[in-house]
Amino acid sequence: MLVIEKVAGGLARRKDTWLYAGLVCWISIGFTIGRDDYWAAYFQSLLALTLWLPVPAVTWVREGSGEGRFAGRNRRIWLGCFLGYLPLLLMVSGALLSPEQLIWPVVFTGGLCIAVLECILVVESQYMGRLREVKWVRRLSLEKAVLISIIGLALLLGAMAVSSLNNPLYHSGKQLLIGFEIHFLKIAAHFPTFIGYSLQLMVMYLAGYFFFYINSRWLVPVILKERGILYYILCSAALIGMFYPLWGQLLASLPFSKVLGGVFSANPFVTENAFGAMLILVISLPVLLAIQWAKQNSLISALQHEKSAAELDLLKQQLNPHFFFNTLNNLYALSLQRSEQTPESILQLSELMRYVIYKAREPFVRVDDEVKYLKDYVQLQKIRLKRSLDLQFDEEIEDGTIQIAPLLLIVFVENAFKHGVENAESDAFLSISLKADQRAVRFVCENSYEPVPDAQTGIGLTNLRKRLALLYPGKHRLTTAAENGVFTASLEIDLL
Repeated sequence: MLVIEKVAGGLARRKDTWLYAGLVCWISIGFTIGRDDYWAAYFQSLLALTLWLPVPAVTWVREGSGEGRFAGRNRRIWLGCFLGYLPLLLMVSGALLSPEQLIWPVVFTGGLCIAVLECILVVESQYMGRLREVKWVRRLSLEKAVLISIIGLALLLGAMAVSSLNNPLYHSGKQLLIGFEIHFLKIAAHFPTFIGYSLQLMVMYLAGYFFFYINSRWLVPVILKERGILYYILCSAALIGMFYPLWGQLLASLPFSKVLGGVFSANPFVTENAFGAMLILVISLPVLLAIQWAKQNSLISALQHEKSAAELDLLKQQLNPHFFFNTLNNLYALSLQRSEQTPESILQLSELMRYVIYKAREPFVRVDDEVKYLKDYVQLQKIRLKRSLDLQFDEEIEDGTIQIAPLLLIVFVENAFKHGVENAESDAFLSISLKADQRAVRFVCENSYEPVPDAQTGIGLTNLRKRLALLYPGKHRLTTAAENGVFTASLEIDLL
C-alpha cells in the first residue's frame, strides 16, 4: 500500500509531464482528421512524436527533483533542451517537410506546439504568482470579470459590425451579418453608429448577465446551500417566469435587433427566450459550485493553518520548560561541586537558552545551527557526568543552509542522557549520526540504557510526534527500538 501511495504521489507531482503527454495525444488526433485509416494515422503520429521524447523526459526529471526549471543544473538541462535540441529538430523537420510523408509534418507541428506550451508554463510559473498578488487582481471577483468581458466583447462586435456596413459580403438591404474584420477608418467615420451598436450589444449581453448575477449572488450561495436542490430548481423557474418576458420585450425593441434581421422574436413570451435564460443558469451552475467549493476549501485550509500554528506554539511552550529544568539541574550540580567549569558552563547555557528563546521562534532554521546547538548541549552534559562517556558524533551535511524545523533533534539527545547515559552503572556510550541533503534529513541516535521498571514516558517524545505530524504530515518516519541494552531512535524527514 505504501508503494502504491508513493508511486501515486510521484505521478501527481509531475503535472507538466502530463500536460506534454496530453499535447502529444491531441497532435496525433489532429492528424487523423479526414483519414480513413485513423488508428494507423494515430499510431504513426505518436511514433513520429517520439523524436520529442527528450522534452517530457527532461520535464519528468526536473519535477522529480522538486526544483524549478531554472535552478541549479536544471537550468543547463533546460537550455540544452529548449534552446538547443528543440530549434535544431524544428529546422531539420521544416527543411524535410513533404506532403507525401506524414512524419515530418507531425514532428514540425509537434515542435511548434511544444514551444508554445513551454512558453505558457514558463510565464505561468514565473509571473502568474506575482500577478495574483496585485491588489486589483485579488479584488477582481467572477461577476466583475464577466462584466468586463461583456463590455470588451460588445465593443469588439460593435467595431466588427460597423466595419461590415455597406460590404456586399455581409450587408444586404434586409440584414447585416457581422464579419470578422475591423477597419479603424470606417469606425472613426461612423463613430456614433459604433457607440450605438456597442451599447445595444451590451444590453443584449446584460440580459444574460442578469440571470447569471442572480444565480451567483442568491440562488447558489443562499437557496441551494440552505434549502437544497429542489428549492433551487423551483426558485430558478420562478425567476425565469418573472423576468424573461420583460427582457424578451426589451431585446426585441432594440433597433440593432432589426438591423441584424430580427434575431429576437417580436413575441416576448416565446419559449426560446425562457430556454436561453435557463441555459445560462445551467451552464453557470457548475462554475459557481466550483468557486464556492474553492472558497470553502481555502477557508478550511486557513483555519487548519491557524489551528496548527496555535498547537505548535503550545508544544514549544511545553518544550522550553522541559529544557530549562534539565539545564538548571546541570548548573545546580556544578555549583555544589564548586567546579572551575561553572563559568564556562553558564556561558554555554546562555548560548543554548539564546537559541531556544530566539531561534526556536522561527518556523525553520539552518541545519548547521541545529547541529551546533546539539554539540553545545552534549558538551554541557558531559561536564556533569561522573563516568566517562564514549561519544561519537558523525555528520554528513551536503549544504548547511538546508532548512528544518528547530528543536526536533534535541529531543533524542535529551532522552539519551536522561534515560540512558545518566542512569548507567558503568561506562556509557552515545552515538549520533546526522545526514542531510536537499531531499531528506536522516538522524539516528543510539545510547546505552538500563531498563527501569514502571518508567513513565516523558513529554519530549510525545510532543515531538505531535510536532512532526503538524510540520511534516506524511513526510516523516520516526522509529524507536530497545534491544540488548541499546536504545535506538531514528528519524527521517522528506524535504521535497
